[in-house]
Amino acid sequence: MKTTAHLWAVGYDDVEGAARLRDEITKLGWEHHDLLLQDVAVVVRHHDGSFTFDRKPFPGLANVLGCATVGFLAGLVVAAPLSGAAIGALAGVAGTAAAAASAGIDNDFILDVTGMMKPGTSALFVLDSEGNMEAILHGIRGLGGTVVKTNVDVERAKLIQSTLAAKAADTSQTT
Repeated sequence: MKTTAHLWAVGYDDVEGAARLRDEITKLGWEHHDLLLQDVAVVVRHHDGSFTFDRKPFPGLANVLGCATVGFLAGLVVAAPLSGAAIGALAGVAGTAAAAASAGIDNDFILDVTGMMKPGTSALFVLDSEGNMEAILHGIRGLGGTVVKTNVDVERAKLIQSTLAAKAADTSQTT
């Protein structure tokens, strides 16, 4: 049985927010194994308008296709798709455009994320599969941000958004 990958982004009105969420997501995926995490990347748009791309080293490189997709997506957001493709290619994969299309990246998503990336903001891009939603929601509660989704189902995106917006100490909204 094939597992469907979920490609989504969370935007922040500051340059540190995406990195905070990335740290929690990678802990849930790569340390606690509560999330089948394939890749993550942070894009920051600095106050001077420049962009930086930060992708954590991927343990074991089990999914080089995920590396290409997230790199290509981040490149599209910073209006430099060849740079994003090159980042993906450095992970050992050709054909990032096909990977992006198969992961559900559409023009509306790119426009939504690009529009969100004002100077002084950041975004986290996540490629994941199924996981322990109770543990994931507990880990990300109260971290803020705005979910911009691609191929994540609407109900899952709403649940993640409401959890990110909830106060960290609020335990009344559990799954």
